[in-house]
Amino acid sequence: MIDVYTWPTPNGHKVHIMVEELGLPYRVIAVDIGAGDQFGAEFLAISPNNKIPAIVDSEGPDGKPISIFESGAILIYLAGKTGKLLAANGEARHEALKWLFFQMANTGPMLGQVHHFRHYAPEKIPYAVDRYTKEAARLYGVLDRRLAEVEWLAGSSFSIADIANFPWLRSWERQGIQLGDFPNVQRWFDVMAARPAVQRGVAVLSDHSRSKPMTEEEREVLFGAKQYQRR
Repeated sequence: MIDVYTWPTPNGHKVHIMVEELGLPYRVIAVDIGAGDQFGAEFLAISPNNKIPAIVDSEGPDGKPISIFESGAILIYLAGKTGKLLAANGEARHEALKWLFFQMANTGPMLGQVHHFRHYAPEKIPYAVDRYTKEAARLYGVLDRRLAEVEWLAGSSFSIADIANFPWLRSWERQGIQLGDFPNVQRWFDVMAARPAVQRGVAVLSDHSRSKPMTEEEREVLFGAKQYQRR
């Protein structure tokens, strides 16, 4: 059994989709990041960077439990555990890893910034909004050029690279993007969204998805001094 410590965010959805695609038995343990659950001692023992998602696999290497934090590391671990969604060697493996790390280093951080400055910052800073909205469009362009050449990000086969990038593109409108401006991303996005395991993955904890304005208490937990306390 795999315990998935998570919340309905793009990084959380990566792991939800992965376990659904692999058909692995898993148990969801909600970590309410707006309430500060990520700062609890039990969770920090698993994820010392106080970020979701994290997993505990009761049947890890040599049959011993193992905990993994960082969503990219989790995808690689689960792919290695099952022998699926990441080629064992050769060009296909390297292509998948390149586009996985593209997401970890670019899509996630930059789209996270555009979300913050467009929707969550306490004051609108035109320079920041313009900078990160343009960077978001640039990254969509990088993906669009890649997907003009190949069916999936790693080439001819669906992989962890697709799983990693998709959740971050689901909120394209809030990022100031028109998906129709990137027809190859649009084609890939629609195919991804139609996959049954993807649909099940993004439905995990959907009843906890943000539908109301952020409270001041949540803002303090997510962006205020509590985030920076030494632990």
